[in-house]
Amino acid sequence: MTDLRSLVLVCTLKPSSSGSSSSSDLIGRQVLDRLTAHGAPGEVVRVVDHQVRFGVTTDEGDGDEWPAIREKMLNADIFVIATPIWLGQPSSVTKMVLERLDAELGETDEEGRMLTFGKVAAVAVVGNEDGAHHTVAECLQALNDTGFSIAANGSTYWVGEAMHGTDYQDLDETPDVTAGTNDTAAKNSVHLARLLKAAPYPG
Repeated sequence: MTDLRSLVLVCTLKPSSSGSSSSSDLIGRQVLDRLTAHGAPGEVVRVVDHQVRFGVTTDEGDGDEWPAIREKMLNADIFVIATPIWLGQPSSVTKMVLERLDAELGETDEEGRMLTFGKVAAVAVVGNEDGAHHTVAECLQALNDTGFSIAANGSTYWVGEAMHGTDYQDLDETPDVTAGTNDTAAKNSVHLARLLKAAPYPG
C-alpha cells in the first residue's frame, strides 16, 4: 500500500549549494526510505535551500518561500523534522520551522479542527554530543501543540562520543540500533497515519 505521503524537512545549517554533506540529511533520507518501504513515499526538503522568512504567519510576504513548503506539509500524511544538535539544542533552522508552524493554531477546517489534525509527526536527530532526548522533547512538544499526532517511539537519533568530532555521516555503516529505530519510527508513524485517515478526529 502506498496510500500515504511523507515530507521530511531537513533543518541542517548547510545549504546544498555549499557542497557540504549533512548528517541530518542522511538520517532524514534513511527515515524516508523506511517510510517508503512501509507505504508512505515522499520527498526531502532542505529548508536552508529556500528563502524562508522568520515569523509566525502562514505567509510573511516579500519572497517568503514557506507557503510552498507549507503546501507540501498540508499534502503529506507524515511530517518528519530532521535536525542536528547545536549546543544541546535543536538547530536555529528547526526553531524557525516550529515558529512558522505556530500559525497552524489559527488555521481550521469547516469543523473547527486544525488542518494538521490527522497528520503524524516524527523527529530524527543527529549530533556528536549529548542532548538528543532534550532535542526530541522540544520538537515533539511543539509539533503536538500545533496539531500533529505522535506515534509510539516516533523519534530516532544518533549521537557520537562527547568531545569527539565523528559525525553520523562519517560512520562506515549505520549502527544496527539506529537502523532499527529508524524503521520502528517509520513503521509506527505509517500505522498511526492510516488509523487517523480511516477515523479522523472529531470536530
